[in-house]
Amino acid sequence: MIAGLPDGLTARPLTLDDAPAVHAVVAAEEVVDLGAAELTLEDVQADWARPSYDVAASTVGVLDGADLVAYGDLSGPGIAYAAVLPSYQGRGIGTAIARWLQARGRERGYASIGAQVPEGSAADRLLADLGYAARWTAWDLELPPGAEVAARPLPTGYAIRDASEADRVAVWTLVEDAFGEWADRERTTFEDFGARVWGRPGSAPWNLRLLLDPAGEPVGAVHVHLAGDAGYVARLAVRPDHRGRGLAPALLVDAFVLARAYGAERCYLSTDTRSGARGLYERVGMVVASTWVHRAMNL
Repeated sequence: MIAGLPDGLTARPLTLDDAPAVHAVVAAEEVVDLGAAELTLEDVQADWARPSYDVAASTVGVLDGADLVAYGDLSGPGIAYAAVLPSYQGRGIGTAIARWLQARGRERGYASIGAQVPEGSAADRLLADLGYAARWTAWDLELPPGAEVAARPLPTGYAIRDASEADRVAVWTLVEDAFGEWADRERTTFEDFGARVWGRPGSAPWNLRLLLDPAGEPVGAVHVHLAGDAGYVARLAVRPDHRGRGLAPALLVDAFVLARAYGAERCYLSTDTRSGARGLYERVGMVVASTWVHRAMNL
């Protein structure tokens, strides 16, 4: 199934039951690269639960006996994930997985393939050696434990509330329209979006908040959930014709306050050079916790 593995290792497609093992491999790599694990088991489960996604056709696991030691995942057009246990790195496993992902991407007719990796990490060095070019820089920004969060009052007539089931199409439209402003991003279907948001394991009503204008029309949304001891802001969007009024900072602060109320000791989110939003997050007290590089190659 996968060429170039060291002697004694085997490979097979993964199943939903392998999600905990995949999470453990990624977490071990993140501890080395970042000092702590950020990916949660729920992240893996929600991503693999997308209706459009076929786990067996999109993944490869590398095993030493019965133990998963590495994996690759062609998550969608041009989007790949991979990880190798630190104790197994330097043996050609990452290269073999990269070649497998490239071949699978070509089979599907993808124009390119890329992955976002911690800057300076073993994965970053490997992808650079394999000819993957840096296309943008990304950051995880954190609101540190105990940091003061200044109130951000909404303009007169605007309101924020939990999104209901009846609001889901509006939320999906808002977020996908906003993220669709990036030319290199494909629109997520409503069903796949739902698997990652309200269908995420452990989802609660407070995780999805809706911003309404004075006429009661949805003009913004934020998706925040707990990730261990942290609150993670996964999505934040404001309709273009309502930007510049302080609405995004108000949504962000609302998410922070809620996450802390539900037990988060810190809060964080991810952004990159394409969005130009880093300054917004720093103005509400967030600081860069880690820097990432998106590397990609044409197929």
